[in-house]
Amino acid sequence: MEHSNKKKVLFLCTSNSARSQMAEILLKYKAGDIYDVYSAGIEKGEVDERTIQALERFDFDASGLRSKHVDEFESQFFDYVITLCEKASTECRSYPNTAKQLAWDIPDPKTRAGSHPFTTTLSELNSRLTMFLSVEKHNLTKTAVNTEDTASSDFDPITFYKSLTDDVRLKALMLIEYHGELCVCELMEALEEDSQPKISRNLAVLKKANVITDRKHGQWVFYRINPELPVWAKIVVAKTTENNTHLIEHEIGRLDAMQNRPDRASFCK
Repeated sequence: MEHSNKKKVLFLCTSNSARSQMAEILLKYKAGDIYDVYSAGIEKGEVDERTIQALERFDFDASGLRSKHVDEFESQFFDYVITLCEKASTECRSYPNTAKQLAWDIPDPKTRAGSHPFTTTLSELNSRLTMFLSVEKHNLTKTAVNTEDTASSDFDPITFYKSLTDDVRLKALMLIEYHGELCVCELMEALEEDSQPKISRNLAVLKKANVITDRKHGQWVFYRINPELPVWAKIVVAKTTENNTHLIEHEIGRLDAMQNRPDRASFCK
């Protein structure tokens, strides 16, 4: 490890395949200017593909992830060692080179119930890390800041939630989340809405609230979830869609049956 004035954090779980990898990526995103963050397992393993999929869904770069054994960090000092499972807590109950050790018992997404266990685990870790930063901030220098707070300083949660209160906007957002990217004509077909201005006005509200972004190519304008959304807001959109797909089943069916849909492949530049 290179010398750094940042505080060091090590996340530990069983095989460094899911929870600790997510925690490392999240804390780097939320406060990478304050902490040098690492993760490891007490057993050898491989990064679960579903971990990568969950992270990439929220626009995190998971390309360089690899499973690491705790022995790689032998003799290294950490300001915080955080265990994420009972096995790691038991076997590393008293980590030899740390100023502070915390034990968070986060359920293993590989065995937990539910339709989207890895997204659920990512959400739980995000909440825990938000609390961690809130509690530990008094240990930081006065000039240190939470990078997520800085990045989202222009993001208003009241405006965000207000933008979801309209039926057309909520369904449009859920459809965009489900498909990844849609244009106005596709949303008109899915929502059985003949008024293009009505769809455009509602999309403009979501865009003004920084919930979605657009890209134009020729005559088409495509909309997607804003990749700069705070993690908590991305999770709200994702969980709302995942747990309420019955609200857009007919809309998805109409979109699947739509003829002459724009060819995205030719526009992805």
